[in-house]
Amino acid sequence: MDLQPLGDRLIVEVLDEEEMTISGIVLPDTAKEKPQRGKILAVGPGSRDEDGEYIKMDVEVGDEVIFSKYGGTEIKIGSDDVLILRESDVLAKVVNTGSKGKRKLAGAAA
Repeated sequence: MDLQPLGDRLIVEVLDEEEMTISGIVLPDTAKEKPQRGKILAVGPGSRDEDGEYIKMDVEVGDEVIFSKYGGTEIKIGSDDVLILRESDVLAKVVNTGSKGKRKLAGAAA
């Protein structure tokens, strides 16, 4: 099934959280937090301004994002869990620096 989000909505594949802590402790399912990371699979055309023109979205297909813990609507497509989120539910875009284990803040002063 192919889905095309409407307005300022996104379809996001939920990425699983780590199964083990940095110190090597394996986390049981009951101790895991609700995932807040995902990869964008589809992007709607955006919201409209006062003149009816589309406002470009800040994210694109393929971006990895951090979203609100309880934002969006969960749906199942086959065996995959995806979320339909509004752009306002996206808190940040993950920007890889290429160095292992470190992430850069986009727009942050060096």
